[in-house]
Amino acid sequence: MNRRKSLKILGASGLGIAGLAIADWKWELVDQLTHKGFFTWKEEKLISAIADTIIPEGLPAKTPSPEAKPIGALSTGTDKFLLRLFEYCYEEDTHQLLRNQLEALDKTNFLKKEQAEREEILMAMANSEIEQEKEFFNLMKSQTIYGFTTVKEVMVDYRGYKVAAGGFSGCVDVA
Repeated sequence: MNRRKSLKILGASGLGIAGLAIADWKWELVDQLTHKGFFTWKEEKLISAIADTIIPEGLPAKTPSPEAKPIGALSTGTDKFLLRLFEYCYEEDTHQLLRNQLEALDKTNFLKKEQAEREEILMAMANSEIEQEKEFFNLMKSQTIYGFTTVKEVMVDYRGYKVAAGGFSGCVDVA
C-alpha cells in the first residue's frame, strides 16, 4: 500500500470521527427542537433530575452477584412513569402547578447543579412558606417513591415479592 493512500484513509477516518461527535450534538439539538409530548423537553429533563435527586443510583441488589447493579429512579424508569402519571392522571390545576414550579426550578439552573445542591433546593421547597412549593415537593416526592417502590426491580429482585406466595401446582391428584 502506498503512502498517499494510507494518508487519505487516516484523514478520512479522522473526519469521520469528528463528524460523529458533531452529529451526536446535532441530534440532541434536533430532539429539543422537534420534541412532541405533553411536557416540553426541558420539563421532562427537570422531572428526571428531580426523580434522580430524590432516589439516586445506589440501592444495592439484595443478593450480591456480579451482574447486579445498583438501582435508582432513572435506571428503573421511574421518571418515565412520572411523566405518564402527571399527563394522564392529574387535572389541569395540577398541570399548571407542575409547569409553574418546573419553570421556577429551571431559573435556578437545577439541571447543571450537583446532587448536594439539588437536594438543598428541594429541601428549601419542602420547608418553604409558599404553599405551591410545598405542594409541588410533596407531590414529586410521594409519586417518585410510589413509582420506584412498585417496579419489578424493587418488588421482586430486592424485596423478594412473589405473585403466588405459596406456589402453584396445576395438575395434581387430589386423593
